[in-house]
Amino acid sequence: MPQIALDKQREYMKSVLTLFLVLIAFSATIISIVFIKYQSKSEVAKEEFFFGVMFGSNSTSEVKQLIDKVKDYTNLFIMGSWDININETALNEVCEYAAKAEMNFIVYFDFISFRVFPWLPAWLESASNRWGNKFLGIYLYDEPGGHQIDMNQWQTGESARRAMANATDYSDAANKFVTSIPASLSWRNLKSLNVSIPIFTSDYALYWFDYLAGYDTVFVELGWKTNTAQQIALCRGAANVQGKDWGAIITWTYYDEPYLASGPEIYKEMLAAYQAGAKYIVVFNHPKYPEDNVYGILTEEHFTAMKRFWHYIHAYPRELYGILKPEAAFVLPKDYGWGTRRSENIIEDRIWGFWPEDEKTPIIGGNMKKLLEKYGLRLDIIYDDPQFNYKEKYSKIYFWNATIT
Repeated sequence: MPQIALDKQREYMKSVLTLFLVLIAFSATIISIVFIKYQSKSEVAKEEFFFGVMFGSNSTSEVKQLIDKVKDYTNLFIMGSWDININETALNEVCEYAAKAEMNFIVYFDFISFRVFPWLPAWLESASNRWGNKFLGIYLYDEPGGHQIDMNQWQTGESARRAMANATDYSDAANKFVTSIPASLSWRNLKSLNVSIPIFTSDYALYWFDYLAGYDTVFVELGWKTNTAQQIALCRGAANVQGKDWGAIITWTYYDEPYLASGPEIYKEMLAAYQAGAKYIVVFNHPKYPEDNVYGILTEEHFTAMKRFWHYIHAYPRELYGILKPEAAFVLPKDYGWGTRRSENIIEDRIWGFWPEDEKTPIIGGNMKKLLEKYGLRLDIIYDDPQFNYKEKYSKIYFWNATIT
């Protein structure tokens, strides 16, 4: 074969070999990327997400009917009926029914007395063994922060009134709040057991202090025509800095019938909470409307919204599509227990329930509004507290009195 032909053949073989090596390197890169991607997916997939309803019906039959209605597109049921939950037989009946329907569940108590309910200690200590990880914990008290703002005490009754009485300033009120809740009889009884049971609540104010009091998870209430991004920022910010879980509960928009917003409106709230990273999303369901509605206040348009949301979270799982992680934090003054609910419906809010808004309020409110407009769901609202190192968690930090343009 002529030399020139041999040279061309060698060049050709060299080119083929080079291309082959490039393809091998490219394939290895792709495999590495895919491996890392699915490794991350596997890691994130371990973080469970819960979606469901909280029902307050006193009828075990209606509870079962609602479970049957939603079990194909929810995985969480909160037993919200006081009458059922203090009746051992009825409580076992609905918990067993939920577990058999493959639903996780939380049980609400407003009062835990082992003297009044002597069966309760054994029930609480055996719940995890009986139902495994489907029993998620106890919802203890309701809206402690909101009650503090609106009633000057975190719970109705004389003991909470005495605990919060004579607060001398914001820091004293904060200290009374975060120490009197875990000092309450119900809380102490729950903590005296031989098992550790997570404690949940819902709230519309003072989330930071709910967590300081010891709550493991707080559901931010979305409704009442409040600013969704602001409420999420306050609750998620508190959870992020304090290392806790958070969720959202879609509650009333109206004080009268039909109570809940429309299906499309509650779907929008669900999406906002999901995209912001909530671990739990719940639809509040009480009382009945109309009176013959066995499903409480939920109608077919609400069930349609819930089905639509269930489809969305499976079509766009967070382990692949991520969440809107907070980029910035707005830092409130230490112990400044302002309700933050100024809106078209609330022209002035209280500070710890005891004091009117002060000279800081307009500055805080104005800056908060500007930052929410700029960051939306990427903003957390937190408190200046030396026991927490929050500065490394955010790329941008704004203090309450900063000049924000």
